[in-house]
Amino acid sequence: MSKRNSQSEKSAARERLRAERERQAKRDKARRQVVVAASVVAVLAAAGGIGYAVVQANKPTGWDAAKDQKLVKPANTTGSDGTTVVLGKSTAKKTLTIYEDPRCPVCAQFEQSVGPTVRKGIADGTFKLRYVGATFLDNNLPGVGSKNALSALGAALNVSPEAFLEFKAAMYSTKWHPDEQDDKFKDDAYLIKIADTVPALKGNAAFQKAVKDGTYDRWALEESKIFDKDGIQGTPTLKVGDKTVTGPDGKNPPMTAADFDKAVGAALKG
Repeated sequence: MSKRNSQSEKSAARERLRAERERQAKRDKARRQVVVAASVVAVLAAAGGIGYAVVQANKPTGWDAAKDQKLVKPANTTGSDGTTVVLGKSTAKKTLTIYEDPRCPVCAQFEQSVGPTVRKGIADGTFKLRYVGATFLDNNLPGVGSKNALSALGAALNVSPEAFLEFKAAMYSTKWHPDEQDDKFKDDAYLIKIADTVPALKGNAAFQKAVKDGTYDRWALEESKIFDKDGIQGTPTLKVGDKTVTGPDGKNPPMTAADFDKAVGAALKG
């Protein structure tokens, strides 16, 4: 082999080695770029996941979320928020207002002893009944039963005034009304079980769906604001006009049918 051929082969080999090194360097650079890009994507994905998790964790839930829920007004209500609930004959000249909290044990006693007399007065046209639902016991006790029960009452009112009154009576009955410390009314299934004792609500799919979906949760929150706005201190509270109706002691509501008829009769004449 000539010296020239030897030198040429060596030059060609060096050139092939150089070219191969350049190709390898390019492959390494490309690999590093892919790794870096993948790492950036992973970091961004992780950050995005964390951000999403934080957003989800900070989203209001339950009754906090209900504050921003679309307001659905039950049928048989009036007012801009549907929070005016007046039941009875249009010919009745006076209106009896009653403030009640679903969890209230004294309200349960009142409904059990005086409720039939109240419903008779509505049916006879002696007075119209303005109902104001309160939920202050949820603030004083653990649980959300007052709000949940009031929402269910809204679903019953959407069916009919009669269904509302019957459901309210059943809710306050000795059979179904729990101790105020026992938050049974938070359970939709329990409220539906009570409602099944009311003919218009028994097996009523639309009513049950409204209870389960919390259709009237926002309405319940708006309705309960009236209690504070009116400066009421406890439940049950009865009023005719601006006058608070009380029993013989002049402080507490009338807790018997006879005391109710006497006190309300006098207030309606006044």
